Amino acid sequence: MRLIESVPNFSEGRRLDVVEQIVEESSKVKNVWVLDYSSDADHNRSVVTIAGEPEAVETALFNMTLKAKELIDLRNHSGEHPRMGATDVIPLVPVMNTTKEECVELSKKLGKRIGDELQIPVYLYEDSATCSERVSLSNIRKGEFENFASKIADEQWKPDFGPSEIHPSAGVVAVGCREYLIAFNVNLGTDKIEIANKIAKSIRHISGGFRYVKALGFRLEDRNMVQISMNMTNYKKTPLFRVFEVIRSEAERYGVPIVGSEIVGLTPLQALVDVADHYLRLERFSSSSILEKKVLDFIADKDS
Repeated sequence: MRLIESVPNFSEGRRLDVVEQIVEESSKVKNVWVLDYSSDADHNRSVVTIAGEPEAVETALFNMTLKAKELIDLRNHSGEHPRMGATDVIPLVPVMNTTKEECVELSKKLGKRIGDELQIPVYLYEDSATCSERVSLSNIRKGEFENFASKIADEQWKPDFGPSEIHPSAGVVAVGCREYLIAFNVNLGTDKIEIANKIAKSIRHISGGFRYVKALGFRLEDRNMVQISMNMTNYKKTPLFRVFEVIRSEAERYGVPIVGSEIVGLTPLQALVDVADHYLRLERFSSSSILEKKVLDFIADKDS
């Protein structure tokens, strides 16, 4: 079986009935599995994780984007998380018997379909990017929905697919092949956003921090605290525990405790194994020492 994963992000995290309708579009497609989805009211954003055969995943993603276009109007949207589209970003990740090159081609096929049939401008990003300025999602998203009408008029920001005008309610969308990304957040015991912003600046790559970390500070209004929200774009080269320790050290400078952390969506087992290995000082330990993985490997070998 050929499998890819996709983690589309939608600009709705408060109207859960809308989120469920979008997710349902994926559930209707054969050979696609909804692995997880979660919503955040402060960010006003939902993250859905699906996996399946490439062609089936493409169909599911198109149908979800269509439904989001019908149900989400960014002219009436606000939230802490930056966004530029109702369907904000659609990453494609090779999982089994698929390659990066195949996911790149699939992103182009999906992007063209969204642009042609839904009349939503599409930008290819990460491994699918058509120029260096479009590799980074944050660079594409800069200006957000409110300023994209003028941005898209610049020849440099002509979309890869679709019309050269922003969709009035659905905005624009980024589609691309990328490595597995971990959405990792750390909550601080303070309501001072300037502290979260300073710490985020110290760890993100663009400001001189870790090569594979993107970070921003956010307010969590319902909890009266602030958060450092991160995208860990390569957990193998920049592990979670290393970033966590720097955040803890920086927070101590301001007399602020870490209240907790969270992983949004799913995460590779090895990322957590690395954390356990670091903090427990485990010797001669690997993922093969985990009971559930050993059982699954045994079942897979027996079925093959």
